[in-house]
Amino acid sequence: MKTEVDKIVSLSDGDQTVELQKYLSSLTDDQLITVITKSVLKGKNVGTTIKGIFKGSPSTSTEGSNRRLMLYQHCIPLCESGDLQTEVAADIIGLLMLETHTLSGPSLAQLASLFVEAIKMGKMGSGKSLELFPTVLTALAACEALSYGKGELSGDEYKKQLINSLCSSRWDPQCVIHLTTMFRDVPLSSEELYFLVEKVLRMFSKLDLQEIPPLVYQLLLLSAKGCKKQVLDGIICYFKEQDLRQEEEQKHGESLDLEVQSIPEDQLRHVEGTAILHIVFAIRLDHELGREFLKSFKVTSYGDLCPFSVALLLSVSRIQRYEEQVFELLKGAVIKSFKDEQLQQGSKFLQDLLLGHSGIAQMILDTVKNSVFGWDHVTQGLVQLGFFLMDTFGPKPGPFGKITEGSATVARTPTQLACKLGGQVLLQGFKMHEPIRGEILEQVLNRLVTKTASPVNHYLDLFSDIVVSAPMILLESSTKVTETFDHLSYLPLATVQGLLKAVQPLLKVSMSLKDALILVLRKAMFSSQLDGRKSAVTGFLLLLKNFRVLGSLSSSQCSQAVSSSQVQVDVHSRYNSAANEAFCLEILSSLRRCLGQQADVRLMLYEGFYDVLRRNSQLASSIMQTLFSQLRRYYEPEQDLLPPVKLEPCITAHGEQVYLQEPLAHLLSCTVHCLLWLQNMHRSANPNADDSDDDEEEEGYQSELQTILESMTRRMMKSELEDFELDKSAEFSMGSSVGVKNNIYAVLVMGVYEVLMEYNFIKANYSKSHFEELIELFTHYHKLSEILKEKSGKGRVPSSKTPRSLLSLGFVSTLLTVLFRDSTQSREDALSVLRSSGEFVRYAVNVAVQKIQQLEETGHTDGPDGQNADKTFSFLCDMTSVLMWRYTNIPSVVEDAGKKEKRCSLSLLCLEGLLRIFTTCQQRYPDKMAQLLSTMEISEDDAEPDDGNVTEINFFYIRQFQRALFTQLNRGEEEFNSKEAQLLVSILSALSRQLKPSSQQFVQMITWTVKICKETSFEDSAFCKGLLSLLFNLHVLYKTPVSLFLDLCRDIHSQLGDIDQDVEVEKQSHFAIVNMKTATTATLLVLSQIDKVLDEVDWLITRKKSQVASEKSGSEEATQTAGQQDPVEKAVTLQLGTLLTALNELVQTALLPGTCTITLLRELSRTYTILTTLVKYYIQVCASQHGGLPARVEKLVKLSGSHLTPQCYLFITYAQNGEFCGGGADDKKKKKRGEVNSAASAKLLRDTKAIPNLIFSIEQYEKYLITLSKKSKVNLMQYMKLSTSRDFRINAATLDAALQEQDDSQESQDAEETQEPKQKKRKQ
Repeated sequence: MKTEVDKIVSLSDGDQTVELQKYLSSLTDDQLITVITKSVLKGKNVGTTIKGIFKGSPSTSTEGSNRRLMLYQHCIPLCESGDLQTEVAADIIGLLMLETHTLSGPSLAQLASLFVEAIKMGKMGSGKSLELFPTVLTALAACEALSYGKGELSGDEYKKQLINSLCSSRWDPQCVIHLTTMFRDVPLSSEELYFLVEKVLRMFSKLDLQEIPPLVYQLLLLSAKGCKKQVLDGIICYFKEQDLRQEEEQKHGESLDLEVQSIPEDQLRHVEGTAILHIVFAIRLDHELGREFLKSFKVTSYGDLCPFSVALLLSVSRIQRYEEQVFELLKGAVIKSFKDEQLQQGSKFLQDLLLGHSGIAQMILDTVKNSVFGWDHVTQGLVQLGFFLMDTFGPKPGPFGKITEGSATVARTPTQLACKLGGQVLLQGFKMHEPIRGEILEQVLNRLVTKTASPVNHYLDLFSDIVVSAPMILLESSTKVTETFDHLSYLPLATVQGLLKAVQPLLKVSMSLKDALILVLRKAMFSSQLDGRKSAVTGFLLLLKNFRVLGSLSSSQCSQAVSSSQVQVDVHSRYNSAANEAFCLEILSSLRRCLGQQADVRLMLYEGFYDVLRRNSQLASSIMQTLFSQLRRYYEPEQDLLPPVKLEPCITAHGEQVYLQEPLAHLLSCTVHCLLWLQNMHRSANPNADDSDDDEEEEGYQSELQTILESMTRRMMKSELEDFELDKSAEFSMGSSVGVKNNIYAVLVMGVYEVLMEYNFIKANYSKSHFEELIELFTHYHKLSEILKEKSGKGRVPSSKTPRSLLSLGFVSTLLTVLFRDSTQSREDALSVLRSSGEFVRYAVNVAVQKIQQLEETGHTDGPDGQNADKTFSFLCDMTSVLMWRYTNIPSVVEDAGKKEKRCSLSLLCLEGLLRIFTTCQQRYPDKMAQLLSTMEISEDDAEPDDGNVTEINFFYIRQFQRALFTQLNRGEEEFNSKEAQLLVSILSALSRQLKPSSQQFVQMITWTVKICKETSFEDSAFCKGLLSLLFNLHVLYKTPVSLFLDLCRDIHSQLGDIDQDVEVEKQSHFAIVNMKTATTATLLVLSQIDKVLDEVDWLITRKKSQVASEKSGSEEATQTAGQQDPVEKAVTLQLGTLLTALNELVQTALLPGTCTITLLRELSRTYTILTTLVKYYIQVCASQHGGLPARVEKLVKLSGSHLTPQCYLFITYAQNGEFCGGGADDKKKKKRGEVNSAASAKLLRDTKAIPNLIFSIEQYEKYLITLSKKSKVNLMQYMKLSTSRDFRINAATLDAALQEQDDSQESQDAEETQEPKQKKRKQ
């Protein structure tokens, strides 16, 4: 055998071609095969042997060509067998490739079939010989003609057949990658490529997970030929399915305790990460691919996004040319997703039509979660996205610069939710990924420092979350925090407060951070900017609160210390407490300097000392002495002198201006509260205490302070207004310096009275004589406040609002309780003194309302405990129960007729207080609403509701207020108190927000509201507005409100009459609430609701359009018969049908010229625009699916054409003439009003483009109807009448009447002539 190989080699080398041919001919096929096999397996002389065989087999002779074919047929399986060394196999394939073009057509065809069969049988395991296949196919395609079956085919056609049969057959999963690689070298037409890509994508699910990335890579290379969109969609779709399966398994796995997962999560995530890398790499090299990728997302809205595609987009954003596009795309998707969600939540109609909503927010958060598995290429994009969302959707500055939003409100609007999402992404990213922490922190701090012109609450919240979640990590980059401290004195106060609150847990652990902060604060203390000094005070007070000195009484109320699970550092060790004490005293000495600064700075100090004392009671003596010495400066020690306070030093003048220098009342308030708290603590801490030196010292200043306060009380009661130079004749105008000085004095004196009232009430311990003194103090206070009110009312510009009351929220809550609910026998006498003063009672309720309002607007109140959310909430609960009791239990009948006026306002105040409490609670404490309601005590005659059931409790109060409103309405119109009824309606709508729309109580609420609207006929438009708004808001969550609109429009039509005065409208009244007086209000409300329904319909049509578009580009499966109509299309048609009928009623109504008419014209033109959108949708459907037009749509078109359009044109004529007649009114009064209105309405109509817009939208609608008629083969134009609206009109009847009038009297004609030009002028 060896000799045979040698002989072939030597003959070949010696160029003896003829002998070589003879020698090869002498060997049989089998012998030749054995020769080849042996040499191949040994791996020696393979190349030369094969070259020799080729040399001795000229392709021109039949024998030679057959021998060549046999060589191929034998070598290919040998290479696949896996017995050869890799290099040998590669050599063989290389040699065979070189000679392929010499094979004859039939040989090539046979060879190709051999490949196809091998692939079908799954024998192409190693895929080595597949490299040869493209060469074979290329050679085949070049052949002229080949016999195929009984006929002939050109080589190209033959190649097509082969590829077709190959893609249709079953592939062995092992060779999918090899085949994909192989096809890159095969010239393919676009159909063949499409067919092939489909086949490979179908194979994804059969492959092992580990084989997916290389296949993805090969597919992307293949996509250079075309089918880019298809390749990308297929890959994304595959991973989307895998993610869903993974999610399902996790859900069920938890319930079934299954250990086995079909795909381990970490493995799937790693594969996804690699696939993303491949795709991004491909996009970097092929920009066409990148364009296709982004285009596919723009066409289909966010609906097709999934965690994988979000991750892919974020990865692509690293490529600079796509960065902006990707973030814009994601921003649009996020905001659209939140808006759609809001739209669906707000409408039962949409909820019933469409199933759940896939939120993109969850996908983005999933991507953050998945990126833990080494997706470093995604994390950078996530950080950018987080900041992009927070920057774009964060709170904006209000008019004239900055507004500070009260923080801690719940995110409700789509923009707020998007901003919150950005924060969540960054927080999760910070927790999970070490490499990006530094960057996130740096960017957050940079924004806090640089964005001084707009609110930065969202960044402060994020920063404080980061501190709490990872304090130790933050300490590693504490230098960044220290750098931020350097800017403290230049930052807005709100930012400084938020920042210091956030870093507070770190200060306890890091000495260096604390030292840095103190240095900065000391510098700020001497800042030239007022804000800088305020920041210093804020910082120092915070430090005093949080560094407890050992031995401080730990009061249970103030366990607010923020301790994070990771920061367990004992701050109370021996060393620390001593250091803390020195540290705190040093800070106090710094703060004393502030007592010589502006009023604002002092004010901050007084408001902060109480909290410091409560948290750090060891500092009591220092604090009290500071306050005491400050108070002495303004106290008149001579007991006989009146008044007991010196007001002169409290003000300062600068040129013409007079300023407040010392907020005396706040100083007094702070001193009193600190004193009371200390006495309270001593009493509870040691009821039978031994006197120590320290205590004696404390007792000393405490008793001295008490003496001062008693003396002050006594002398303030004796003092008249003249003693303060404030009597009725004093000037209070804010224009002059005297007036300003008097105003400041008045406010200070009123404040002092209030503080003394609170102090004396607490000291009185329910003794009658003390309470009489208190009422005397109040009388002085009241007299002064009345003068202030009266004087400020006279001035052209009303002076500042009533000064904020200095009573603390806790005291107000106690006061209300004792005034209204305290029935203790022993206190009866003393309390009757307070209760008998109507003014005092009203004052107490007034202050309560004022405090609640402040809480609603800013999230906290002045005075002690104002910042403590839990305490504030408990005071709210107490006040709610008292106000509720007062309102429900004292009906007006009980009070005598003389006080009736007052009773109303007291009840109203209670109601206003309740309304404000409910709205505050929903905004600031949304989870605690049930707790608030369950603390309200229930009046005796009702059965107590079950505490467990929140809905029950809520509905119980709803019934209480319903009863109150019912009583109001039963009094008759003369007795009806509109303000009270409006407040009741507002409270009902606030409480009904807490009901679940699916609950039985909600249905009862709707039924009751409908009943009230149907039976109440009061002519009060404000009440009507409130009640109808409540009805609409409830109804939309229960079912679609269009039928309601129809009834209301009929009522409005019958009340206001028809535009044609000769037509008698049949009197019908579905809702008595609609009458002559309230019809205009009702019209505007109905129109605004119609607008919302049109929004929903528009949204649905747009949604359907995009579905049709994506079906069209995807597959042609969606065919629909005209018989069965899509539920969404059906719903849209029905909604529009009812709306058209309702609008048809309104268009015939003699509406008053002005807003009503204009709004109606606008809604009409919007309706036609939406009808046009619907028509365009059906044009699209008819074009793509060849389905007929549903009968319902035809009916809708008929309704619009035969009913609405003609009426619209009549209404336009009426609206244009509206300026000359008072809206179809006959009596003189109305005519007069018509004349007054006419000029205004004429101007309004000229200014707005409502009429031309309406005509344009009607004509557009008709234009597209013509197109639809052609497409659907249904004549829709038969229902349309051509308009004459643009034509020149002569109204014959009017002309006759005018001529008649002209003949009647010559004088009147002269008068006409003189008047005519005038009127024309007015029209211009």
